[in-house]
Amino acid sequence: MKAIRCNVDLAINGAPPAFTEPVHVGRPNIGNREAFLQRVNQILDNQWLTNNGPMVQEFENRIAKYLGVKHCVAMCNGTIALEIAIRALGLEGEVIVPSWTFVATAHALYWQGITPVFADIDPATHNLDPDAVRRMITPRTSGIICVHLWGRPAPIAELQAIADEHGLKLMFDAAHAFGSTYKGQSIGRFGACEVLSFHATKAFNTMEGGAVVTNDNELAEAMRLMRNFGFKGYDNIIHPGTNGKMIEVCAAMGLANLDSVDEIFSINRRNHAAYKQALAGVPGISVLDYDATERNSHHYIVIEIDERCSARRDEIVAALHAENILARKYFWPGCHKMKPYRDLFPHAELLLEDTRTVAQRVVVLPNGTSLQLQDITTIAAILRVLAAQ
Repeated sequence: MKAIRCNVDLAINGAPPAFTEPVHVGRPNIGNREAFLQRVNQILDNQWLTNNGPMVQEFENRIAKYLGVKHCVAMCNGTIALEIAIRALGLEGEVIVPSWTFVATAHALYWQGITPVFADIDPATHNLDPDAVRRMITPRTSGIICVHLWGRPAPIAELQAIADEHGLKLMFDAAHAFGSTYKGQSIGRFGACEVLSFHATKAFNTMEGGAVVTNDNELAEAMRLMRNFGFKGYDNIIHPGTNGKMIEVCAAMGLANLDSVDEIFSINRRNHAAYKQALAGVPGISVLDYDATERNSHHYIVIEIDERCSARRDEIVAALHAENILARKYFWPGCHKMKPYRDLFPHAELLLEDTRTVAQRVVVLPNGTSLQLQDITTIAAILRVLAAQ
């Protein structure tokens, strides 16, 4: 391995970076290329490119079977899937969400005139803290949207109990959690519904896409109408709707990748174990772990930087970028610090102490099928140098 020659600002003396090409967080996993191209040729031969074609129908059936749910309603992306699920559930007024999430979770509410109310997280799990959720309930609260952050399941039973006690709708943003389990059951079976993202950066992707999965027959039927302008057959519109349909090529990508998903998850698990081993004992740097009794894609390599580390979090990110390692500060600084939410809730941080602490510590490192074990060794060696300076 080449000598590591970085410091907390820039590569020493302008030396070339450790990686000649950028190593990204979220580089797409691509399954069987030939299988995908064969399906694309089928699409072109069928001349059926969108509007609930055979690829989308097969994709929905296979996802539902994989997760053990009655219904998968495929969508053009995860954000539209969130918006349609929110509208189909009749959420209004205020809905409790974490601030420590990708901003789409909050935007999907605010875009529809619903106020996202931010509750704090458990610093150990990075998921919503049920006690914090209780504190944020008001007479205007209609629901809770909880995120399975990093694919690690949220406190589902506790949140469902709160929702039942207060007559609230509970749904989950499971954008990170495809393939995860909770007490041995697949994520996707909980709450009124769960929303998946199949964006290119996810462990399992359809290039661009998303879905809502549910066991509620009426809810699924409403969402199928809503994703296609409310059409029920030809020239018969029976429900307000929009254009949320997944196209055939995206479904084809999903079907090809679904055949490879176990291999993708296995590589991610290998990489996570390699990072843990390589960073063991580094002062001030800890690798977020996954429950060995549950299934997880292990897609997110999350490290936390604490006060024992010689370099600050932002210095570490800058130094990694100088080495062409494009680590990310997901999801800094938290939704409550972003416009328009900073203006809407100028004092929200007073109630989000753990969110603030975690947001200042987290770095997400590259992972995926394109990452080699030697790359992990190099990244870890750079972090060791930074931590010791």
